[in-house]
Amino acid sequence: MPGSQARSRARDRNNILNRPEFLSLNQNPHSSKGGPEQSNTSNSGPGSGLAGEAPRWPEQDCMQLNPSFGGIAVSSLLAIDISLSKRLGVCVGVRGPAGAPGLRSMISLLALTGHFLPWITGTLICLWRSSTMAGQEVLLNLLLALVLDLMTVAGMQKLVKRRGPWDVPPTFLDYIAMDVYSFPAAHASRAIMVSKFLLTHLVLAVPLRILLYLWAFLVGVSRVLLGKHHLSDVGCGFALGFLHFSLVESVWLDSATCQTLMSIGSLCWTPLL
Repeated sequence: MPGSQARSRARDRNNILNRPEFLSLNQNPHSSKGGPEQSNTSNSGPGSGLAGEAPRWPEQDCMQLNPSFGGIAVSSLLAIDISLSKRLGVCVGVRGPAGAPGLRSMISLLALTGHFLPWITGTLICLWRSSTMAGQEVLLNLLLALVLDLMTVAGMQKLVKRRGPWDVPPTFLDYIAMDVYSFPAAHASRAIMVSKFLLTHLVLAVPLRILLYLWAFLVGVSRVLLGKHHLSDVGCGFALGFLHFSLVESVWLDSATCQTLMSIGSLCWTPLL
């Protein structure tokens, strides 16, 4: 009857599965007798003319209708991280605050105190001038911790290859320390690791202990202010520094091993003197 046909057509128009983007969901991919869309897709690719072969559906037909909650949460957190890191990058190039022209220099100097080069040079000089076995033991383990931190962070940065929030090009000192990428923050990892090492093996007054923790925290913040790292990079750098300290403490080299390494090093350097 005309009335039933009209109602049937209205139901077909209101059916959401009849929309163009859902047409692939209405068709049987294993059917050999399909419409023109199926014949078009089955003709694409080598060997598609064989009878009974399943059609190859394009990737655009695979629509993710229900994204996972975890994916949405991670994307939101990354967006917040990038936004906050860009807002905090107040010392990036010409974006430095006009009212405080020396602020960028102070922040750069603070970040330099967490660089690999001053710490490795100072450790080697102190190790060369040290005359006690206890001092040589502590300094040699500190040297091991610095090398471990350098290689681990450089390897992770090479794998992740995450750029900074402002994509600031690396400087000459960054290339020396292999600190080219953003994740994780090498300065933050080194500062926390050195702070924990010194606090564990040196007897310091309470104000100095507080200042040492404050210095490590400010070194990580300075890298965000300079636009080198995201907030998440610095946080992961702090966690990695704690991990490096725990690892060095677990494989601590005793005095006899350190003296053996010192003697081997002196034999290697004697012909060059």
